[in-house]
Amino acid sequence: MHSTRRVGPAALPVVALLTMSLGACAADGQGSAEDPGNADGSPAGEGVVAFTGATAWAGGSEAPLRDATLLVRDGRIVSLESGGAVPEGAEVVDLAGRFIMPGLIDAHAHVSGLWAPEGVTGEEARLEADLLLFARYGVTTVNSLGGAPPAAVAVRRAQEEPAPGRARLLFAGAVVTGPTPDEAVAQVAGNAEMGVDWIKMRVDDNLGITDKMPWETVEAAISEADMRGIRVATHLFYLEDAHRLLELGTDLVAHSVRDLPVDDALVDRLRTDGVCYVPTLTREVTTFVYALRPEWFDDPFFQRWADDRQVARVLDPEFQERMAQSEAARRYREALVQAQENLATLVNGGAPVAFGTDSGPPGRFPGYLQHLELDLMIEAGLTPQQALEMATSGAAACLGLDDVGRLEAGRWADFLVMGADPLEDVSRTRSLEAVYVGGALIE
Repeated sequence: MHSTRRVGPAALPVVALLTMSLGACAADGQGSAEDPGNADGSPAGEGVVAFTGATAWAGGSEAPLRDATLLVRDGRIVSLESGGAVPEGAEVVDLAGRFIMPGLIDAHAHVSGLWAPEGVTGEEARLEADLLLFARYGVTTVNSLGGAPPAAVAVRRAQEEPAPGRARLLFAGAVVTGPTPDEAVAQVAGNAEMGVDWIKMRVDDNLGITDKMPWETVEAAISEADMRGIRVATHLFYLEDAHRLLELGTDLVAHSVRDLPVDDALVDRLRTDGVCYVPTLTREVTTFVYALRPEWFDDPFFQRWADDRQVARVLDPEFQERMAQSEAARRYREALVQAQENLATLVNGGAPVAFGTDSGPPGRFPGYLQHLELDLMIEAGLTPQQALEMATSGAAACLGLDDVGRLEAGRWADFLVMGADPLEDVSRTRSLEAVYVGGALIE
């Protein structure tokens, strides 16, 4: 016998009550629907949740599966099959008419607690609140490149449990800026002692307004990070700097090249070295868009979880006037066009690209900007499947993650339920109805 629940917009609160208690059960996520039993001797279906009837895209170049059955046990995927059998005794969640895909992975965002609701106190609780906001919009893993406080260590540790109840976290500590080699080495060492996943460096002059980190300092920071076995992500703007940073051994290009068209040499170097490039197109948008009220402020999907305090801040008339008169805003608007052209060149050349937004600082709305980023990637010439692959399995690969990013056996059951197929029109990611992390519904 199976117990069955049907999922639709009106049914989601019921499903929340059902699945919050089902995400952390039974064995170790191994086996399939045909297993005679679990490793501990319990019946095959015990502790299994079967999500049935949806069209399911696993997160790669393959076509989606129709009438799919996704089996989840103990927060991990057991199997995904078209028309797959449901083991006896499993709980069933009926997703007929829905589309499921892996959760979005942002390879460059920021988690600092800025977006926590009023009244949430304590660094750890505020970080958790930021990650919950990301998850509500369908972002199930966040790589925070700068700004995360020491409490990030505890938050990351907590996600070792099957169902953390928010997005998963990787993080860099304080951004390495030098300016001297000794200072940069000390900054890397301090971050390493905290236990960071990444070292983030900033190699930029803010359109000629500030001094760029000296190259001897950059080299010292990368060498120290390499010695400690920590990957380096680099903020940059200029093509010339991208070439130099790749020569020195940066592991992630954390922003678009925005001053010139990328050349064949850069495309070849990224592809040959396997260094991923993160476009962060919406970063540019937020430097100029608030001169007027953005149209997407009227999007019901944006309004679902929008932070009223940040909305009020960017719509303040004085703030808008400063942005309207800003020379930097004008130049960043031009930089967005170059960034989109460069993205198309890199993708056509086979360079690895990881989805990222630089969302999380003031005015850069976590969760929603990821959907806007997908729109901008399509505008640049990518297909929906290319963009979504970069935002799921591609981003996971670039971050070195082998337990998220795809719907396949053994990986965490981090997935989205949508009312329409985003592989046909990427804006349909906004038809998001439910988000699961570790097989448990995000409230």
